[in-house]
Amino acid sequence: IARRVLRRMVGHLVVDATPEKLGPAIERLRAPDDSEGHGARLNLNLLGEAVLGEKEAERRLEGTRALLARDDVDYVSIKVSSIASQLSMWAFDETVERVVDRLTPLYELAAASPTPKFINLDMEEYRDLDLTMAVFTTILSKPQLLGLEAGIVLQAYLPDALDAMQTLTEWATQRRVAGGAPVKVRVVKGANLAMERVDATIHGWPLATYGTKQSTDANYKRVLDWSLTPEHTDAVKIGVAGHNLFDIAYAWLLASRRGVTDRIDFEMLLGMATAQAEAVKRTVGGLLLYTPVVDPREFDVAISYLIRRLEENASPENFMSAVFELASDTELFEREKQRFLASVAELEADGGPRGAAPVPNRQQDRTREWEEASAPSFTRPPAPEAATAQAEGLTSVVLGLTRGSGGMEVPTESGAFSNAPDTDPSRAANRAWGRRILSRSADSAIGVDTITAAVVDDPARLDAIMEGVANAGGEWGRRSGHDRATLLDRAGHALEANRDRLIEVMAAETGKTIAEADPEVSEAVDFAHYYATRARELDAVQGARFIPAALTVVAPPWNFPVAIPAGSVLAALAAGSGVIIKPAPQARRSAAVMVEALWEAGIPRQLLALVDVAENELGRQLIADPRVNRVILTGSYDTAKLFRSWRPDLPLLAETSGKNAIIVTPSADYDLAVSDIVKSAFGHAGQKCSAASLVILVGSAATSERFRNQLVDAVTSLRVGYPQDPVAQMGPLIEPASGKLLHALTTLGAGEEWLVEPRRLDGSGRLWSPGVRTGVQPGSYFHLTEFFGPVLGIMTARDLEEAIRFQNAVEYGLTAGLHSLDSDELALWLDTVEAGNLYVNRGVTGAIVRRQPFGGWKRSSVGAGAKAGGPNYLLGLGTWVPEAGHSSSSLHLRGLEPRVTQLIESGQSSMDYPSFDLVRRSALSDAIAVATEYHRVTDVSALGVERNLFRYRPVPVAIRLSEGSSLPELLRVMAAATVARAPFTVSTPARLPKGMLAVLREREVEVVVESDAHWLSRVRSRRITAHRIRLIGGDPAALAAALGGTPDVAVHSGPVTPSGRIEVLTFLHEQAISITNHRFGNPTHLSDEVL
Repeated sequence: IARRVLRRMVGHLVVDATPEKLGPAIERLRAPDDSEGHGARLNLNLLGEAVLGEKEAERRLEGTRALLARDDVDYVSIKVSSIASQLSMWAFDETVERVVDRLTPLYELAAASPTPKFINLDMEEYRDLDLTMAVFTTILSKPQLLGLEAGIVLQAYLPDALDAMQTLTEWATQRRVAGGAPVKVRVVKGANLAMERVDATIHGWPLATYGTKQSTDANYKRVLDWSLTPEHTDAVKIGVAGHNLFDIAYAWLLASRRGVTDRIDFEMLLGMATAQAEAVKRTVGGLLLYTPVVDPREFDVAISYLIRRLEENASPENFMSAVFELASDTELFEREKQRFLASVAELEADGGPRGAAPVPNRQQDRTREWEEASAPSFTRPPAPEAATAQAEGLTSVVLGLTRGSGGMEVPTESGAFSNAPDTDPSRAANRAWGRRILSRSADSAIGVDTITAAVVDDPARLDAIMEGVANAGGEWGRRSGHDRATLLDRAGHALEANRDRLIEVMAAETGKTIAEADPEVSEAVDFAHYYATRARELDAVQGARFIPAALTVVAPPWNFPVAIPAGSVLAALAAGSGVIIKPAPQARRSAAVMVEALWEAGIPRQLLALVDVAENELGRQLIADPRVNRVILTGSYDTAKLFRSWRPDLPLLAETSGKNAIIVTPSADYDLAVSDIVKSAFGHAGQKCSAASLVILVGSAATSERFRNQLVDAVTSLRVGYPQDPVAQMGPLIEPASGKLLHALTTLGAGEEWLVEPRRLDGSGRLWSPGVRTGVQPGSYFHLTEFFGPVLGIMTARDLEEAIRFQNAVEYGLTAGLHSLDSDELALWLDTVEAGNLYVNRGVTGAIVRRQPFGGWKRSSVGAGAKAGGPNYLLGLGTWVPEAGHSSSSLHLRGLEPRVTQLIESGQSSMDYPSFDLVRRSALSDAIAVATEYHRVTDVSALGVERNLFRYRPVPVAIRLSEGSSLPELLRVMAAATVARAPFTVSTPARLPKGMLAVLREREVEVVVESDAHWLSRVRSRRITAHRIRLIGGDPAALAAALGGTPDVAVHSGPVTPSGRIEVLTFLHEQAISITNHRFGNPTHLSDEVL
């Protein structure tokens, strides 16, 4: 019903494509409707489902061919992106060839027609400009098409438009000299501005278009003025497309004065300002109507087109908002007149119509950026003053915060950090740069010498390296955070300068495509600069002092062979530690090239050591040595267990496995969901811990033919190959499939069927086509097991609640996705899903530093650490000791939460004044921490088009007060747990004060009085069920032994500090939420009331 109503409402803007309706519509629209017999000509554009795969691309091409073959159709428009799926600008030449081969028969059909048939090559996205021009000129340069007149679109909101027009005119003139027909260029202002803003914002690129409507209008006139001359219009006819009557009059007068009115067409959109269109048609003698046609069964695909039309009508910036009242409202007429004159004035100020062609906004050139004077400098930034709020001012700070008057906010960001932009493949220089890299990677040997020199096969030599790095680390840790940050910034510049070498070695060694490898270098650069900003803050934390680890061992994975090793190394260096990196065997050279860049930046070799040891006793020696203060692991949960079996008290910070699912509800945009699922499941052949390996379809989504067909089409259209072939979208496995992965690629479970069966593509066992299985049952092997490869399973659920239960049923909690356009569904999901990184209406891979700090829950995370690339990561890379600050003489507890006040008062009579004052000031510090950070949902990136939210969720903790530790320490920790709103239990060696016990019992806090020995016995027997333990005093090594080194329990055993920034974090989970915040580039309010 809704679709029928919508069709009736907008039927004047879009034409029914069914044969029985299309013919009469064409006849009606073409019929002469004035005394001079002027009828409209029609430019038909077939709309259809999103082109995610080759089947839909072929269907769209065939539909356009059928239109063109009709006797009553003589003009069609088609986009390159609508007849070829999954276009890659990195494979520019191959893409041009593919599109030309596909489109040439359509042009041959037009050329062979007994009556003239015209094909207009349309475009929307900036990235398609070079591609569309190359396809257009290649096709029309073919001998058999020399006599065919055809057209192309240029968008005046691009500064590139005039240069493109001049290039096309030069080519078209040569074609005319060779006896060819003229061509036509349809000049539009551009209708994809909203999505261009999205693209630029997400990638950190300059906006490809002009930033103002006035500049666009000026450029529109610039292009027309240059083009509408007798010498140019002989080869290039001009189509003036638009509804602005001032611009139409300008173009008509210009053409009239220059005698080229026979070489100009005027074009408008069907159904828009029809009275004005009639007036133009009478004046100029004809009109071409841009006419979208669509099958009624696919009418929803016209929504993005209609949204743009509605935006044009509604936006006061656009002429269309005034068009219906222009004749009667002098104010509106004057507004549009002044806008027209302002654009003319801007054109004159820029040197007039004959001035130099504007320079494109996108100027990135990887071949030149480090040769120019603007290359990043290596200068040291000025050190900001450290925060120095006096202890006696804590109460006033808290009261100021609670009154909403601002008070003092402890900063969570400092310095001017911005994410490094990825390489822009819309630029020809960058594409050539990328191809040279891929060519070199075929027989690349970079990194070989360095990793060969790093081989250690002697225990004594390994011992000496560890001793040397630990000593250097001790010296390094005594330097200020600002000093360390300076070197990290230099490291970031060095990584950027080595972008090409890093991509080359990743492609050569691990099979990364350039599209996957380039953002990985950006991530490594981001880690350097972001951790530099965080290092500067370590010295400024109030109530605690940071003691760096002397020696950190980094054990990175092979699947992100540059970004994760770099991030781990740089974090440890930022935190003041010496580092030994032991690379994954499959990615040794990649780590070597990365470390070379850091050495080049000035990081001393004795501070950062690269060692390649066998995974035998030497590997164990490296990990288990008592001199090792931290191990940063990214790998499997089983590896974390192995490391802890070697040394139960190992301070291990690990990001481990993931079994990640995307839920799709009936309210979702199925085309968007399929696109995101395919990228999330099969990027890097599914070899990402964050990859989607499950899709859970809710309700009617499970029976949607649209969803199923689009998924099959997209998956079967992926091009699989080695990265040296730029066409490859999905690269190889790191090694031949075996074990669990081979099972997943070849064997179905009970009730399962192949929707797309994976195939081995070569004899190596590394190249597999992607697979999709349906019928995955709850609790089945496929549901619960991580496979780490290109195979996706589909489950179905009756409702969203059941889908969330399936999503949460796995042992891991790394990433989770939801595709839904229903805010109630979003609220339910956000409240109940159990994962560290949540993604809404977007893919679940590709976390960006600071934007989406990365790290999971449950068995996806090991140790007392925080999210990589987030505000707290460095805090866990050392030890915090108390700095009491200034005492006061006050007894009041103003500004604290009532529950915290009640708790402190319950123990007040059992403490001396200094202890009470310390607990009081600690609680005030907690209040500042939660008000400024932990109880806030923040979006520090503030992209607008994407909400990247960071929040904290309470987590249950078992608190143990060890023998010999004090009641005030326990009270201070319980106050932090209370303000964090976290459930907790208490184990204490002595009875608590009666009043305190009563408060805890009222809050249903379990309190057990027991000795250290009894408590450890309960730990050994697994009667302590919490996954976090806050140990106050006592023996952390004894606790680790009692736990058997299990990675399932994180132990926080540092000294109790008065710092709320440090203590409250023990009781919180971090969670990053990334929500696509637009529809077709226009803001959406889906999550406004939810978060």
